[in-house]
Amino acid sequence: MLAKDGFWDNPEQSKDVLKERSRLVETVERIQAIAKDLEDASLLFDLAVEEADEETFRDIQGQVADIESRIEHLSLEMMLDGPDDHNDAILSINAGAGGTEAQDWAEILLRMYLRWIERNGYEAEIIDYQPGEEAGIKSATLTVKGENAYGYLKGESGVHRLVRISPFNASGKRMTSFAAVFVYPDLDHEIEIDIDEKDLRIDVYRASGAGGQHVNKTSSAVRITHLPTGIVVQCQQERSQHRNREMAMKVLRARLYQREQEAQDEKRQQIHDVKEEITWGSQIRSYVMQPYQMVKDHRIHLDVGNVQEVLDGGLDPFIEGVLLAKKANKARGA
Repeated sequence: MLAKDGFWDNPEQSKDVLKERSRLVETVERIQAIAKDLEDASLLFDLAVEEADEETFRDIQGQVADIESRIEHLSLEMMLDGPDDHNDAILSINAGAGGTEAQDWAEILLRMYLRWIERNGYEAEIIDYQPGEEAGIKSATLTVKGENAYGYLKGESGVHRLVRISPFNASGKRMTSFAAVFVYPDLDHEIEIDIDEKDLRIDVYRASGAGGQHVNKTSSAVRITHLPTGIVVQCQQERSQHRNREMAMKVLRARLYQREQEAQDEKRQQIHDVKEEITWGSQIRSYVMQPYQMVKDHRIHLDVGNVQEVLDGGLDPFIEGVLLAKKANKARGA
């Protein structure tokens, strides 16, 4: 295709093809490296058998474990075959009903995702942060930058439920709190989403919360309402009003794109369905701290007993389980 007449005449098309080519070349190189290391380990194993060398056997065990891990990771990546799976992600967290309890839970979720992002070598940038009145957050939006960020995180969209002894209740009662997570693809710059300026209401206001004197003294925060759909996005983390508007428009384009994608695919879970009510019965995952310790994903029936490990960013079993389940459903034609 690269040698085809006129290929380089379309910069946008050629950029997409080159990007995909680079991704495929990297995948092939990784497969070849795994095959070579597996062959080397096999030869070393034969030598260890001949020499009855226990130390070499132990070395081979470590090599095989590393190869297995690389194969599992590569297999997981190959499941990311959606059109936007390789993109960066935009992740939004919103506290449900329940005041301080729900707002504290939303902040715990934010910390959990930031820990997962750090563990996996991604970069996070918080573009909007709305603190709660007493504790926690009302909402937060961040971008997650790195290869396959959206593909891995898209399964986190939904309602997350927490059961615990409330630290805000003097009676020590067990409380249930809810927060919603929404994940959108961060669109490449070459993807155009037509937005009519007449369909936008743009408000500027003074940023709240931490940010220094400059943030609080100037009307740098921006809120954009897309009138036809009612979608509202905002950004207040940057010092520049222009930069905040640019980031808010970026989020709006991503949300409009995702909305259109969902409208064209009736089988995809509708993100906006769960926005109607962030309460009981709509959760995708429960985090139970009392009377027992367990995190349960209701979609794939996966239970993990170490709640603190999950809240410290140990989300991989759930992310992998959701991807495997979706792949299996796709194979069955579901």
